[in-house]
Amino acid sequence: MNPAQAGVEDLLPHRDRMRLVNEIVEVNARKAVTRTRVSAQWPFFDGGAVNALVLVELVAQTAGINNSWGGKIKHGRDFVTRGWLVGIKNARFYIDAVPLNTCLVTRSVNQFELDDYRVVQGTVDMDGKIIAEVELQLVQSDGD
Repeated sequence: MNPAQAGVEDLLPHRDRMRLVNEIVEVNARKAVTRTRVSAQWPFFDGGAVNALVLVELVAQTAGINNSWGGKIKHGRDFVTRGWLVGIKNARFYIDAVPLNTCLVTRSVNQFELDDYRVVQGTVDMDGKIIAEVELQLVQSDGD
């Protein structure tokens, strides 16, 4: 598989209702940009909207796409996509809930990398306005 043409399912282990990202807009060695539409299948859906807390997971999944893409570039087709343990270093929400069917654009940038540790800065954009800013710490086990 060519990492440059990888799809969401190639780079993210999430499936079914836990997969929030619909489309990869851009991905490279340092950042990723994704697009998605809020669905009734999402966690925290209350019948009309989802709680803004779910935006943390959206940033984490976008960061996961970026870092899995980097793993596939570095290790080739033998690279196995694994999950990351995620800690929230900082999060600011500018809305309480996101309405059903809203289109969101999420950006994540690796601010710091050391082996299997990352500090990621992410934003979620709705209609050209930032609705969340999230800073995450990611750690991945060596798989052994």
